[in-house]
Amino acid sequence: MKLTLESLKNSGAFTGRPIEKEITWKQGEKELTATVFVRPLGYYTAKADILSLQGKQDGPAGRIASSICDEEGKPVFTPEDITGEADPDRGALDGNLTIALLLAISEVNNLGKTKS
Repeated sequence: MKLTLESLKNSGAFTGRPIEKEITWKQGEKELTATVFVRPLGYYTAKADILSLQGKQDGPAGRIASSICDEEGKPVFTPEDITGEADPDRGALDGNLTIALLLAISEVNNLGKTKS
């Protein structure tokens, strides 16, 4: 295959539109449910992973910020929103919500699953 935008598009090398997922997590005694959009792993995730390896960004925060987006694919969070650095009074994202988001990212990308 000759490497062109068209050949890459035809082979599925671009991540395309975000995938809608429903997540549920416990917030204290309450169980909450939300609809999120997950961008499949691609350029933004690779960039976040490299920044993490260089010690310039928190790994899980970068993964969430690069993957969770709105319907149009625009980021919902910055890594600093997740870690609490964006607003120290608000603090870091809840642990249960963090896990629910990471699980949704994992499900969309089939991470940890072997394909037959």
